[in-house]
Amino acid sequence: MDPIYRALIVCTNHTDYPTKSHKTGLWLSEATHFYDELAGRNLPYDIASPRGGAIPIDEKSIDRRDTINEKWAHDPTFRAKLENSLSVDDIDPANYQIIYFTGGHGAMWDFPDNAVMQAITRQIYEKGGMVAAVCHGVSALLNVSLSDGSLLINNRQVTGFSNMEEKFVRLDEEVPFLLEDALRHKNALYSKGLIPFLPYIEVDERLVTGQNPLSARKVGRKVLEEMYEK
Repeated sequence: MDPIYRALIVCTNHTDYPTKSHKTGLWLSEATHFYDELAGRNLPYDIASPRGGAIPIDEKSIDRRDTINEKWAHDPTFRAKLENSLSVDDIDPANYQIIYFTGGHGAMWDFPDNAVMQAITRQIYEKGGMVAAVCHGVSALLNVSLSDGSLLINNRQVTGFSNMEEKFVRLDEEVPFLLEDALRHKNALYSKGLIPFLPYIEVDERLVTGQNPLSARKVGRKVLEEMYEK
């Protein structure tokens, strides 16, 4: 019989750009596509955020043609977890074997310097769990240090939203920093796909990262493969 794992999906609470009038937040498919993979295994999960409460959803990510988005956005349980997310302050890392950081530009503001999220990540990782992130959610990993003082991403294969993609969506002047540059600065072995906006992931043992929204499903699939098939 398969072991029972529990996943913690972490989403942003941040909504405002410095100068743009439209709002940011979670890029919805980065939660739904990842979770759709977990749902196939009936994995229990919780949704958390830095402050708890309702998760703001980037209006540009609500795509009615995306059947997976539509399926989970209207699923009562998933919706309730999004509307009443747990605060990371109330999370016991011992309950989880998987932590996954979703993106959306909002994550660039409230993920990188959250010490509680860093501690949860360290504890899940150091007891043999999986750490995963996609797109701007990878910013949560920038400052995670392990018990020996080294950075989790130091000399590790990672990806995340690229400088070129940020320029294409014309938000390179809005974000507090460019994620690709920040990852390289932290001595991560950053790589990206040849063609922007297509699925691309990096796997370095129990660390799985995806470059952009379309990578979320592949991240979920890879996490399950690493947990169940190794």
